[in-house]
Amino acid sequence: MGDSFNLYTMMALIGCLLLGLLFAYVSYGKTAHLERKLRIGLAALRAALVALICGLLFFPLVKRVSYNLEKPLIIIGQDNSLSVGHIQPAGFNKQQYEKDLQALADQLSAKYELKIYHFSDSIKAGFDFSNKGKLSNATALFNRLNDEYLNRNIGAVILASDGIFNRGGSPLYDLNKLKAPVYTIALGDTIPKRDLMVANVNHNSLVYLDNEFTIEVQVEAFESKGEETKLTVSENGKTVQESKVQIGSNAFAKTVPVKLKAAKIGLQKYTVQLSRLSNEVSEKNNAQNVFIEVIDARQKVLIAAGAAHPDIATIKQAITGNKNYDLKVALGEELNAVNVNDYGLVILYQLPDVQNHGASFLPRLQQANIPVWYILGAQSDVSKFNQVQKSVNFNGSNSTIQEAFPYFNSDFTTFDIDAASAKHIDDFDPLLAPFGKITINGNGLVALNQRIGKIKTPSPQLLFLNENGKKTGYLIGEGLWRWKLSESKDGLTSSVVNGLISKTVQYLSVKDDKRKFKAYPAKNTFDENENVLINAVLYNDSYVAINTPDVNIQIKNQEGKLYNFLFSRTESAYQLDAGMLPAGNYTFIASTNLGGKKQTAQGAFYVNAMIAEYQQTIANHQLLNNMSVQTNGKMYMPQNLLNILGDISKNENIKTLSYEDRRYEELINFKWLFVVIILLLSLEWFFRKRNGEI
Repeated sequence: MGDSFNLYTMMALIGCLLLGLLFAYVSYGKTAHLERKLRIGLAALRAALVALICGLLFFPLVKRVSYNLEKPLIIIGQDNSLSVGHIQPAGFNKQQYEKDLQALADQLSAKYELKIYHFSDSIKAGFDFSNKGKLSNATALFNRLNDEYLNRNIGAVILASDGIFNRGGSPLYDLNKLKAPVYTIALGDTIPKRDLMVANVNHNSLVYLDNEFTIEVQVEAFESKGEETKLTVSENGKTVQESKVQIGSNAFAKTVPVKLKAAKIGLQKYTVQLSRLSNEVSEKNNAQNVFIEVIDARQKVLIAAGAAHPDIATIKQAITGNKNYDLKVALGEELNAVNVNDYGLVILYQLPDVQNHGASFLPRLQQANIPVWYILGAQSDVSKFNQVQKSVNFNGSNSTIQEAFPYFNSDFTTFDIDAASAKHIDDFDPLLAPFGKITINGNGLVALNQRIGKIKTPSPQLLFLNENGKKTGYLIGEGLWRWKLSESKDGLTSSVVNGLISKTVQYLSVKDDKRKFKAYPAKNTFDENENVLINAVLYNDSYVAINTPDVNIQIKNQEGKLYNFLFSRTESAYQLDAGMLPAGNYTFIASTNLGGKKQTAQGAFYVNAMIAEYQQTIANHQLLNNMSVQTNGKMYMPQNLLNILGDISKNENIKTLSYEDRRYEELINFKWLFVVIILLLSLEWFFRKRNGEI
């Protein structure tokens, strides 16, 4: 193809030239009256002009080839985390190291293109030897280099670090993306120093009020055999547990379980502290804070019935299996002494009944805004049932009882019932239900429907309603004890009946948060290198989120210092980025105005001090060496780092690359061609005019 193209080009050029000569001959072949030199000159001008114009027609594009040289790119990544400056080996001269690294950078920049970064919990350009970074993440550095210098001529990467990377995992898996040798400078000390630390604290983030819970403290010690330390656990500054730990070896590790009791609601701060040893290399890793949310999830539940029944025992067994429920059973005349406002859920078992039990209790229950679970059976008074509540109307009588089998409604999503449980429910024995038509006045959430014989009916057996924040549940039929017998016969390891009852009680007893204004932190605890984010939402009277009014917030730290901010608006809510705050505990009050009425919301959060850089004090030079070997680089000690320049210079793979740049350009873009054409035309016209040819 290249030969045919060259042949075409040659023929086209000859054609343009011949055409130019032809025009010159036609124009000046019969001008013998002109001087010979003038005639030849004018003919040459005409030939060149026509040939040039033909060239523009035959060659609209022209290929241009240029060559670009790209020097090798050398990248220096300097670890600026706390651990680098905290632990230094004997004989290490920090000032000399900084001077040598800067000298190396100067020498490299004279021969190569040089980029310098320092990294810790962030990555920034240039050197920074302050060693104040709270974390060390080499993986993030290599990922950024790969993103910024993709397809560039990266000659080498020089990494100065102690090999202690406590975020992002091992960088070994990200090195090959750069396709460049990594020369490492091994900082820090690999010799263990006398040190005691709280390596980790395992704990649950959520516990229930008055429950006992256990935290596991991982204690580590180095070069401290035979010493003794005291482990102290404090709750919000008050000591709650103390124990002694004997250190039995120079490389000591032990997990100490500590039992605590949740005695106060809210976010609680627990400080785990080890008493210091003499000549410790660091005391900052002797303590660690953990934050545990204590909630009061206990609910008082009342079962109200006219008389004892096996179903009540079944319900009681299911509820008492959960420590978060405080259950009371009141029968017959006992109901008259019950204060309904003490309970978060009332289960009316066949009340109102035909014997008129609880005559004074039911009116008091109607006046209280308390969730109710109605269970209908043979003893229920259907007409009174229709009077005490208006959500479900039962058109029937107590005189006729029918057997109704349950079958699961696959469209039910109010709470989870897995497929295996639903299959077992479909096989349960029938309940005894009053015969009649059921009408739901509202948006009913049906969990189980009734099956009469083999016919699946649309009549509900277990359903729920939620009207204006008040939840109610309805079970049409008695005989839960039969269901228990059914699952016992099937040999189930976990009770489906207990699960169904527990989920029903949990759904009905959980209160919806209907506050018009809410403000809450994105999480309960932030690290001191994180931005504190607080969200807020405001609802109008129709409970539709709006963000028209301004929302202010005042944040106060434990010393009483105040920070005032104004929330930013999102699409339909608010958010505040308070930036990074010093370690400590904070409270806040957010406020706004809606319809002339002030709305407030308050909360708390903690900013946790970062101690990750103090958790490991032994440098990991093996990792640095593996990084160099894997990429055909080399590891250097700080005193020899200037040798890196010589090794890079000798590396034949680190060289300047030449890139050929081929481009096709339109001749019409070459303005000088038009200047030449105009010049040729002007010269020909001038000489013809001068010699009377025009």
